[in-house]
Amino acid sequence: MTKLRPIMFVGTGSDVGKSILVTGICRLLKQKGYTPAPFKAQNMSLNSFVTPDGLEIGRAQAVQAEACKIDCATDMNPILLKPSGANKSQIVLHGKPIGDQTIKEYFLGNNKQQLFEEAKTAFLRLQEKYNPIVLEGAGSISELNLKHRDIVNMRMAQAAGADVYLIADIDKGGVFASVYGSIALLEPWEKKLLKGVIINKFRGDISLFEDGKKMLEKLTGIPVLGVVPYANDIYIEEEDSVALQKKEKTAVSGLVNIAVVLLPYISNYTDFNVLEKDTRTHLFYSNDPKSISEADIIILPGSKNTIQDLIFLREKGIAKVILDAHKSQKNIIGICGGYQMLGKMIEDPLGVESDIKTIPGLGILPIKTQLTSEKTTTQCNFTFKAYPETISGYEIHMGETTVEGHQPLNYIDGQPEGYIQGNCWGTYIHGILDHATVVEDVLQNFTNTKTSFDYEAYKEENYDKLAALLEKSIDIDSIISEMHIIS
Repeated sequence: MTKLRPIMFVGTGSDVGKSILVTGICRLLKQKGYTPAPFKAQNMSLNSFVTPDGLEIGRAQAVQAEACKIDCATDMNPILLKPSGANKSQIVLHGKPIGDQTIKEYFLGNNKQQLFEEAKTAFLRLQEKYNPIVLEGAGSISELNLKHRDIVNMRMAQAAGADVYLIADIDKGGVFASVYGSIALLEPWEKKLLKGVIINKFRGDISLFEDGKKMLEKLTGIPVLGVVPYANDIYIEEEDSVALQKKEKTAVSGLVNIAVVLLPYISNYTDFNVLEKDTRTHLFYSNDPKSISEADIIILPGSKNTIQDLIFLREKGIAKVILDAHKSQKNIIGICGGYQMLGKMIEDPLGVESDIKTIPGLGILPIKTQLTSEKTTTQCNFTFKAYPETISGYEIHMGETTVEGHQPLNYIDGQPEGYIQGNCWGTYIHGILDHATVVEDVLQNFTNTKTSFDYEAYKEENYDKLAALLEKSIDIDSIISEMHIIS
């Protein structure tokens, strides 16, 4: 088959909806008989996922791959930045960590050219398998002070030979200035790549923007190919911590209140999406001790800097709230870094996270953790407690935990994992709360009502809803016709 031109979606700024739009375009192209795959050269996120071959990529590209109905792979996101401290990030290259750098070192250092070569190589490998590739940019395309070091927006589009579509978020206001300014600041070679503008998150009657479309087209010389309405009824997993700002923050009456402790370095909060959707529960994120104390169940989530987040728990008074909740027989759950915090001790002899070599944990579970330089990244099948069903999840952690006694929570291929003690349990397995078996067990003391929520089917339904919305809102035929023009 002739290789089609890749298509790339870039933004006038961050959080304009690029990731979700790419997800919908991927599903729409799949429905139309193509074999698309997503690609983002560089992603910054604490929500990550493990590929089938045990490597790490940004969660957004895993979601986009799912929309394409293909397995995710590191070539879809060759460079992942995971914030791990004040102005510092862990760099994950082709699924494996290669070290930490400050943001200044990363963006001003001389290694970006090598990383750009790695990204281009990954793109070419991906293009050998899928057709077309749907690329996602990052942030704004017109950050003049960073453009010469940019490896994810227009330089990547040029290297890939991609048609570029600019997305603007009208809900933020100032859409004319952001679109016009973004295009005006492009260099001539960049403008040549731009094939259209898409207005996203429109509230109200879209016909009222017809004059606005014509004005933008006259101002920029670029066609406006669609106006996508604000869709509150479509659920797609969020990419990063920006979405946390929109989450619930306090307890309510009449439902099972579940507090997820809002850690400074919280990671993989997608672990709690199913509980958030459960009609019996009210899940909220908080770092307020009073609000957390009002919850029926407290969850300590994953963390990219367990030691600093443990210090945060003590400084904020949250550690005392958790210990008091444990004494009063409330349910306490720890996932990954949260599991480590529930133990007696965390050691960091190699300085993986900080200069602090040893710090006491909350002391609820009889476990000790030593942080390691090697990261565990693996998908797994396991059984939970004494339930017979085999369910799936994945691990992403830098630490080895030893346990005293023998009260494992799970078994992975016959090997014990995690720990349970009374009303408290912890595990390294992300995605454990995606499964009805676990959710029903967690809620068994609070409600007799059962649900049969199928998360996989729910996600599939929403990918299709998003694709239908985009087909109705965007001139997809124009995008496809450009895609078939081989240069």
